Amino acid sequence: MHQEQRQSRILLTGWFSFPDGEATAGDVLALHRVEEVLRRAGLEYDVAWSPGFRPDALHLDAAAHVPYGWLVFVCGPLHGPQIEELHRRFAHCVRIAVGASVIDPDSAAVTGFDHVIARDAPGAGAALDLAAHAPAPPARPVVGVVLTHGQHEYGQARRHDVVAKEVTGWLHGKDCARLELETRLDAHDWRLCATPAQLQSVLVRLDLLVTDRLHGLVLALRAGTPALTVDPVEGGAKVTAQARACDWPALVPAERLDAAELDRWWQWCLTSGRVAARRIRDAFAGGDGRDGAEELVAVLRQSRAG
Repeated sequence: MHQEQRQSRILLTGWFSFPDGEATAGDVLALHRVEEVLRRAGLEYDVAWSPGFRPDALHLDAAAHVPYGWLVFVCGPLHGPQIEELHRRFAHCVRIAVGASVIDPDSAAVTGFDHVIARDAPGAGAALDLAAHAPAPPARPVVGVVLTHGQHEYGQARRHDVVAKEVTGWLHGKDCARLELETRLDAHDWRLCATPAQLQSVLVRLDLLVTDRLHGLVLALRAGTPALTVDPVEGGAKVTAQARACDWPALVPAERLDAAELDRWWQWCLTSGRVAARRIRDAFAGGDGRDGAEELVAVLRQSRAG
Protein backbone atom coordinates (compact mmCIF):
# COMPACT_ATOMS: atom_id res chain seq x y z
CA MET A 1 0.00 0.00 0.00
CA HIS A 2 1.35 3.45 -0.98
CA GLN A 3 2.51 5.87 1.69
CA GLU A 4 -0.20 8.43 0.93
CA GLN A 5 -2.83 5.71 1.32
CA ARG A 6 -1.37 4.72 4.68
CA GLN A 7 -1.40 8.34 5.81
CA SER A 8 -5.14 8.40 5.25
CA ARG A 9 -5.64 5.32 7.44
CA ILE A 10 -6.38 5.09 11.13
CA LEU A 11 -4.56 2.86 13.59
CA LEU A 12 -6.88 1.52 16.31
CA THR A 13 -5.18 0.73 19.60
CA GLY A 14 -6.12 0.02 23.19
CA TRP A 15 -4.97 -1.94 26.18
CA PHE A 16 -5.39 -4.99 23.93
CA SER A 17 -2.43 -3.66 21.89
CA PHE A 18 0.28 -3.68 24.55
CA PRO A 19 2.55 -6.73 25.01
CA ASP A 20 2.05 -6.38 28.78
CA GLY A 21 -1.60 -5.34 28.53
CA GLU A 22 -4.66 -7.53 28.43
CA ALA A 23 -7.58 -8.10 26.10
CA THR A 24 -10.88 -7.97 27.97
CA ALA A 25 -14.28 -8.81 26.51
CA GLY A 26 -15.47 -5.26 27.18
CA ASP A 27 -12.48 -3.64 25.47
CA VAL A 28 -12.76 -5.86 22.41
CA LEU A 29 -16.50 -5.18 22.11
CA ALA A 30 -15.73 -1.46 22.39
CA LEU A 31 -13.26 -1.92 19.54
CA HIS A 32 -15.96 -3.66 17.47
CA ARG A 33 -18.26 -0.68 18.06
CA VAL A 34 -15.60 1.74 16.80
CA GLU A 35 -14.86 -0.51 13.82
CA GLU A 36 -18.56 -0.56 12.97
CA VAL A 37 -18.90 3.23 12.90
CA LEU A 38 -15.67 3.67 10.94
CA ARG A 39 -16.77 1.17 8.29
CA ARG A 40 -20.13 2.88 8.04
CA ALA A 41 -18.36 6.21 7.55
CA GLY A 42 -16.12 4.73 4.85
CA LEU A 43 -12.94 5.29 6.88
CA GLU A 44 -10.07 2.84 6.55
CA TYR A 45 -8.29 1.49 9.62
CA ASP A 46 -5.98 -1.19 10.97
CA VAL A 47 -5.97 -2.73 14.47
CA ALA A 48 -2.83 -3.25 16.53
CA TRP A 49 -3.02 -6.35 18.74
CA SER A 50 -0.87 -7.65 21.57
CA PRO A 51 1.46 -10.35 20.22
CA GLY A 52 0.59 -12.47 23.24
CA PHE A 53 -3.10 -12.41 22.34
CA ARG A 54 -2.96 -12.51 18.53
CA PRO A 55 0.57 -13.43 17.46
CA ASP A 56 -0.19 -13.36 13.71
CA ALA A 57 -1.84 -9.92 13.68
CA LEU A 58 -0.43 -6.41 13.28
CA HIS A 59 1.58 -5.35 16.34
CA LEU A 60 2.69 -1.96 17.61
CA ASP A 61 6.35 -2.61 16.74
CA ALA A 62 5.46 -2.98 13.07
CA ALA A 63 2.81 -0.26 13.10
CA ALA A 64 5.25 2.29 14.52
CA HIS A 65 7.16 2.24 11.21
CA VAL A 66 4.05 2.98 9.15
CA PRO A 67 3.04 6.62 8.54
CA TYR A 68 -0.53 6.40 9.83
CA GLY A 69 -2.38 9.69 9.88
CA TRP A 70 -4.38 9.02 13.05
CA LEU A 71 -4.06 6.87 16.14
CA VAL A 72 -7.24 6.11 18.06
CA PHE A 73 -7.03 4.65 21.56
CA VAL A 74 -10.20 2.74 22.40
CA CYS A 75 -11.63 2.30 25.91
CA GLY A 76 -9.88 1.71 29.22
CA PRO A 77 -8.19 4.13 31.64
CA LEU A 78 -5.84 6.80 30.26
CA HIS A 79 -3.07 6.18 32.73
CA GLY A 80 0.43 4.76 32.89
CA PRO A 81 3.75 4.54 31.06
CA GLN A 82 2.41 2.32 28.25
CA ILE A 83 0.15 5.12 26.98
CA GLU A 84 2.86 7.74 27.46
CA GLU A 85 5.18 5.60 25.33
CA LEU A 86 2.42 5.31 22.73
CA HIS A 87 2.46 9.11 22.40
CA ARG A 88 6.22 9.11 21.83
CA ARG A 89 6.18 6.28 19.27
CA PHE A 90 3.27 7.73 17.31
CA ALA A 91 4.10 11.43 17.63
CA HIS A 92 3.58 11.76 13.85
CA CYS A 93 -0.13 10.87 14.24
CA VAL A 94 -3.12 12.86 15.35
CA ARG A 95 -3.95 11.00 18.55
CA ILE A 96 -7.53 10.58 19.77
CA ALA A 97 -8.90 8.66 22.77
CA VAL A 98 -12.51 7.49 22.69
CA GLY A 99 -14.66 5.83 25.34
CA ALA A 100 -11.86 6.14 27.89
CA SER A 101 -11.75 6.89 31.62
CA VAL A 102 -9.81 9.99 32.63
CA ILE A 103 -8.39 9.70 36.13
CA ASP A 104 -5.95 12.62 36.20
CA PRO A 105 -6.63 15.18 33.45
CA ASP A 106 -3.13 16.63 33.87
CA SER A 107 -1.23 13.36 33.44
CA ALA A 108 0.98 12.93 30.38
CA ALA A 109 -1.07 9.91 29.35
CA VAL A 110 -4.09 12.23 28.94
CA THR A 111 -2.49 15.46 27.73
CA GLY A 112 -0.62 13.58 25.00
CA PHE A 113 -3.87 13.13 23.10
CA ASP A 114 -5.02 15.79 20.68
CA HIS A 115 -8.61 15.01 21.60
CA VAL A 116 -10.20 12.92 24.35
CA ILE A 117 -13.79 11.67 24.03
CA ALA A 118 -14.16 10.55 27.61
CA ARG A 119 -16.40 7.85 28.98
CA ASP A 120 -15.99 9.44 32.39
CA ALA A 121 -13.80 12.23 33.73
CA PRO A 122 -13.61 14.44 36.83
CA GLY A 123 -16.36 17.04 36.75
CA ALA A 124 -17.97 15.64 33.62
CA GLY A 125 -21.05 13.55 33.04
CA ALA A 126 -20.64 9.90 32.16
CA ALA A 127 -21.18 8.61 28.61
CA LEU A 128 -22.39 5.14 27.78
CA ASP A 129 -19.60 2.61 27.40
CA LEU A 130 -18.81 1.72 23.78
CA ALA A 131 -19.45 -1.97 24.44
CA ALA A 132 -23.13 -1.29 25.09
CA HIS A 133 -23.78 -0.53 21.40
CA ALA A 134 -21.32 -3.04 19.97
CA PRO A 135 -22.67 -5.36 17.26
CA ALA A 136 -24.30 -8.41 18.80
CA PRO A 137 -22.25 -11.54 18.05
CA PRO A 138 -23.93 -14.83 17.16
CA ALA A 139 -24.57 -17.05 20.17
CA ARG A 140 -21.89 -19.62 20.94
CA PRO A 141 -22.50 -22.96 22.70
CA VAL A 142 -22.11 -22.80 26.47
CA VAL A 143 -20.06 -25.84 27.42
CA GLY A 144 -19.44 -27.09 30.95
CA VAL A 145 -16.28 -29.08 31.60
CA VAL A 146 -16.03 -31.63 34.43
CA LEU A 147 -12.75 -33.59 34.48
CA THR A 148 -10.93 -35.58 37.14
CA HIS A 149 -7.25 -36.22 37.74
CA GLY A 150 -7.87 -38.71 40.54
CA GLN A 151 -9.21 -42.28 40.68
CA HIS A 152 -5.83 -43.87 41.42
CA GLU A 153 -7.63 -47.10 42.25
CA TYR A 154 -7.48 -47.97 38.54
CA GLY A 155 -3.69 -48.24 38.67
CA GLN A 156 -1.94 -48.87 35.35
CA ALA A 157 -5.21 -48.55 33.44
CA ARG A 158 -5.51 -44.86 34.36
CA ARG A 159 -5.38 -42.47 31.41
CA HIS A 160 -6.79 -39.49 33.30
CA ASP A 161 -3.90 -37.08 32.73
CA VAL A 162 -3.68 -37.90 29.04
CA VAL A 163 -7.45 -37.56 28.66
CA ALA A 164 -7.50 -34.19 30.44
CA LYS A 165 -4.64 -32.85 28.30
CA GLU A 166 -6.16 -34.07 25.03
CA VAL A 167 -9.69 -32.91 25.85
CA THR A 168 -8.70 -29.45 27.08
CA GLY A 169 -6.35 -28.96 24.13
CA TRP A 170 -9.16 -29.92 21.75
CA LEU A 171 -11.63 -27.64 23.56
CA HIS A 172 -9.22 -24.73 23.24
CA GLY A 173 -9.83 -24.78 19.50
CA LYS A 174 -13.63 -24.76 19.81
CA ASP A 175 -15.57 -21.54 19.41
CA CYS A 176 -17.60 -21.90 22.58
CA ALA A 177 -18.02 -20.45 26.05
CA ARG A 178 -16.22 -22.85 28.39
CA LEU A 179 -17.18 -23.15 32.03
CA GLU A 180 -15.05 -25.31 34.33
CA LEU A 181 -17.23 -27.10 36.86
CA GLU A 182 -16.81 -29.46 39.80
CA THR A 183 -19.10 -32.16 41.10
CA ARG A 184 -17.35 -31.75 44.46
CA LEU A 185 -19.46 -29.71 46.89
CA ASP A 186 -18.06 -27.27 49.41
CA ALA A 187 -20.06 -25.14 51.86
CA HIS A 188 -17.11 -22.79 52.49
CA ASP A 189 -15.52 -22.21 49.07
CA TRP A 190 -17.56 -19.63 47.12
CA ARG A 191 -16.20 -20.99 43.83
CA LEU A 192 -17.91 -24.34 44.33
CA CYS A 193 -21.54 -25.31 44.62
CA ALA A 194 -22.67 -26.12 48.14
CA THR A 195 -25.63 -28.32 47.18
CA PRO A 196 -26.61 -30.63 44.31
CA ALA A 197 -29.47 -28.25 43.50
CA GLN A 198 -27.00 -25.42 42.86
CA LEU A 199 -24.98 -27.56 40.46
CA GLN A 200 -28.15 -28.77 38.75
CA SER A 201 -29.17 -25.16 38.19
CA VAL A 202 -25.95 -24.62 36.25
CA LEU A 203 -26.21 -27.85 34.26
CA VAL A 204 -29.73 -27.15 32.99
CA ARG A 205 -28.46 -23.90 31.45
CA LEU A 206 -25.65 -25.52 29.45
CA ASP A 207 -25.77 -26.52 25.81
CA LEU A 208 -23.33 -29.35 26.44
CA LEU A 209 -21.19 -30.92 29.16
CA VAL A 210 -17.79 -32.44 28.41
CA THR A 211 -16.80 -34.88 31.13
CA ASP A 212 -14.80 -37.95 32.06
CA ARG A 213 -16.71 -38.46 35.32
CA LEU A 214 -19.57 -40.87 35.96
CA HIS A 215 -21.56 -38.28 37.86
CA GLY A 216 -20.80 -35.66 35.25
CA LEU A 217 -22.62 -37.90 32.79
CA VAL A 218 -25.54 -38.78 35.07
CA LEU A 219 -26.14 -35.27 36.39
CA ALA A 220 -26.00 -33.76 32.90
CA LEU A 221 -28.57 -36.25 31.59
CA ARG A 222 -30.69 -35.71 34.70
CA ALA A 223 -30.75 -32.03 33.68
CA GLY A 224 -31.57 -32.88 30.07
CA THR A 225 -28.16 -31.65 28.89
CA PRO A 226 -26.17 -33.75 26.42
CA ALA A 227 -22.85 -35.05 27.77
CA LEU A 228 -19.84 -35.71 25.56
CA THR A 229 -18.30 -38.37 27.76
CA VAL A 230 -14.80 -39.82 27.79
CA ASP A 231 -13.91 -42.94 29.79
CA PRO A 232 -10.44 -42.20 31.22
CA VAL A 233 -9.73 -45.84 32.08
CA GLU A 234 -8.19 -48.03 29.39
CA GLY A 235 -10.53 -50.86 28.46
CA GLY A 236 -13.49 -49.05 29.98
CA ALA A 237 -14.71 -48.93 33.57
CA LYS A 238 -17.54 -47.32 35.50
CA VAL A 239 -18.07 -44.47 33.03
CA THR A 240 -18.60 -46.90 30.16
CA ALA A 241 -20.87 -49.07 32.29
CA GLN A 242 -22.97 -46.07 33.27
CA ALA A 243 -23.25 -44.83 29.69
CA ARG A 244 -24.66 -48.24 28.78
CA ALA A 245 -27.05 -48.19 31.73
CA CYS A 246 -28.29 -44.77 30.59
CA ASP A 247 -28.42 -45.86 26.95
CA TRP A 248 -26.19 -42.89 26.12
CA PRO A 249 -24.08 -43.25 22.95
CA ALA A 250 -21.79 -40.18 23.15
CA LEU A 251 -18.93 -42.07 24.77
CA VAL A 252 -15.28 -42.00 23.70
CA PRO A 253 -12.92 -44.66 25.12
CA ALA A 254 -9.51 -43.42 26.26
CA GLU A 255 -7.76 -45.64 23.72
CA ARG A 256 -9.79 -44.14 20.83
CA LEU A 257 -9.49 -40.53 21.93
CA ASP A 258 -8.78 -38.21 19.01
CA ALA A 259 -10.07 -34.94 17.63
CA ALA A 260 -12.12 -36.56 14.87
CA GLU A 261 -14.01 -38.75 17.34
CA LEU A 262 -14.58 -35.83 19.69
CA ASP A 263 -15.77 -33.64 16.80
CA ARG A 264 -18.23 -36.31 15.70
CA TRP A 265 -19.88 -36.54 19.11
CA TRP A 266 -19.69 -32.77 19.62
CA GLN A 267 -21.82 -32.28 16.53
CA TRP A 268 -24.24 -35.01 17.57
CA CYS A 269 -24.61 -33.63 21.11
CA LEU A 270 -25.44 -30.17 19.79
CA THR A 271 -28.06 -31.51 17.37
CA SER A 272 -29.74 -34.90 17.83
CA GLY A 273 -28.22 -35.29 21.29
CA ARG A 274 -30.36 -32.49 22.67
CA VAL A 275 -33.50 -34.51 22.02
CA ALA A 276 -31.91 -37.72 23.28
CA ALA A 277 -30.80 -36.05 26.53
CA ARG A 278 -34.26 -34.66 27.20
CA ARG A 279 -35.78 -38.08 26.57
CA ILE A 280 -33.45 -39.65 29.12
CA ARG A 281 -34.17 -36.83 31.60
CA ASP A 282 -37.89 -37.58 31.31
CA ALA A 283 -37.24 -41.30 31.72
CA PHE A 284 -35.25 -40.65 34.89
CA ALA A 285 -38.04 -38.46 36.26
CA GLY A 286 -40.56 -41.20 35.50
CA GLY A 287 -38.57 -43.79 37.41
CA ASP A 288 -37.52 -45.81 34.35
CA GLY A 289 -34.43 -47.98 34.67
CA ARG A 290 -33.13 -50.15 37.46
CA ASP A 291 -30.88 -48.86 40.20
CA GLY A 292 -29.87 -50.53 43.46
CA ALA A 293 -32.25 -48.76 45.83
CA GLU A 294 -35.19 -51.18 45.61
CA GLU A 295 -32.84 -54.12 45.79
CA LEU A 296 -31.36 -52.61 48.95
CA VAL A 297 -34.79 -52.63 50.61
CA ALA A 298 -35.30 -56.27 49.64
CA VAL A 299 -31.90 -57.23 51.04
CA LEU A 300 -32.58 -55.35 54.28
CA ARG A 301 -35.94 -57.03 54.71
CA GLN A 302 -34.47 -60.45 54.01
CA SER A 303 -31.65 -59.76 56.45
CA ARG A 304 -34.04 -58.64 59.19
CA ALA A 305 -36.29 -61.66 58.59
CA GLY A 306 -33.29 -63.94 58.94
